[in-house]
Amino acid sequence: MDEPQQLVKARPGGWLPDDATVIAGWIGRLKAMARERALPIVAPIADFRDMVYNDPGLYSQADRMFADAYAKAPTTPLGQPSLQSFEEFIDLLNLIMQMAPEAYQDVNTQQPAGLIGFPINALLDWPMATEAGYNFFSNALVNQQFKKILAYWAQFLTSEASRYVLTQAETPISPETVAVPWLGAEAQKEMTGVATHALGYGPNPTPFAFDQIFNCNPGAPYYGFASWDDFFTRTFRSGVRPVSFPQDDSVVINACESAPLQVVSNVSASNRFWMKGQPYSLEDMLAFDALAPQFIGGTVYQAFLSALSYHRWHSPVSGKIVKAYVSNGTYYLENLHEGFANPGGADPSAPNDSQPFLTAVATRGIIFIQADNPAIGLMAVVPVGMAEVSSCDITVKPGDHVNKGDQLGMFHFGGSTHCLVFRPGVNLKFNFYGQAPGLDAINMRVNTAIAAVV
Repeated sequence: MDEPQQLVKARPGGWLPDDATVIAGWIGRLKAMARERALPIVAPIADFRDMVYNDPGLYSQADRMFADAYAKAPTTPLGQPSLQSFEEFIDLLNLIMQMAPEAYQDVNTQQPAGLIGFPINALLDWPMATEAGYNFFSNALVNQQFKKILAYWAQFLTSEASRYVLTQAETPISPETVAVPWLGAEAQKEMTGVATHALGYGPNPTPFAFDQIFNCNPGAPYYGFASWDDFFTRTFRSGVRPVSFPQDDSVVINACESAPLQVVSNVSASNRFWMKGQPYSLEDMLAFDALAPQFIGGTVYQAFLSALSYHRWHSPVSGKIVKAYVSNGTYYLENLHEGFANPGGADPSAPNDSQPFLTAVATRGIIFIQADNPAIGLMAVVPVGMAEVSSCDITVKPGDHVNKGDQLGMFHFGGSTHCLVFRPGVNLKFNFYGQAPGLDAINMRVNTAIAAVV
């Protein structure tokens, strides 16, 4: 048997806790709840289960990925059995359909312990790292079914019933962890800290109170939020995220409240994604759009979003919307080389190490903007859905003129990564405010200057 692996890697963006015992405690609780409630399987999950059962090839892959993952990690850090089968996954997936993400606190230190923002991803961390998992989650039929499942979950997350996590009483998750209300003092302090520590140009105008940073009404039930998703897609109050150099079209601003991952120049038209370097492939990223060839040899800037932050996208330049659409793709596929096929070990926080790869395979929005500045010309904004993020919601349409800082759309229900794509010959000088791009970087404020045409 292969040597067991443990979750030891930090999880950038905070979509799942860094401490694997928190995830283990949550999975243990989920298993107990599934046994107690014995809920009937909801229709889209039943359809997914039956599709897999009726396809010997798919069922073999599903069975194999859980068996291989269990061989790699047979117990959780709390000594509990790991997920062992596709059938067990179906039962837990069914329960998640009536749950919203919770905020957690460490019992011993009284410090924040993160959240399970990607609950389905938490169950699939190891199975998706197997070769069978790669084959299973690259299957178009599997992804079509997951789209239906996530759409079903979205109905709950946009309903009033999902608000319970905003004000719920402290609930034990494990001996080490309790769930705390999102609108309680502890979680508000953590969200406020993420907002106030974001980097950017000039003085930081961020207040030190949640209700002064975000539009809400502390005197109303649930602060006026209509659902979990309404809370998740909350907006900044006026003046909290001013646009840097609004009249200077040579300055490019940050499209999302996000941390820089990397800048890559001379990007190729196409590439082989199973290679270690995960090179960008413009044709795949831009869904083989007729405009994609204009960007061959150009520059891609990629950044990732924080779970505790702001999830709307803004225009990095002033210009005209040329095209704006969503390209359907995968939900739980990671780069094969970042899984167990990697001689250095699988990414235990998948799909974080696969973010460049995801720009070509995951569900993503594609927004082409003809910048008012001819030195920039046509550029693209590509918000990329990761895992549970089934909804890239574009709020502009072709023909619209947007000013720098105007909203382009938003992510619902979860977090993600995004790219800005520039044509060859557009020379940009980036400013990351004293930090190096990478998985250890922290947020830069949305609408703040990140690059200038030189």
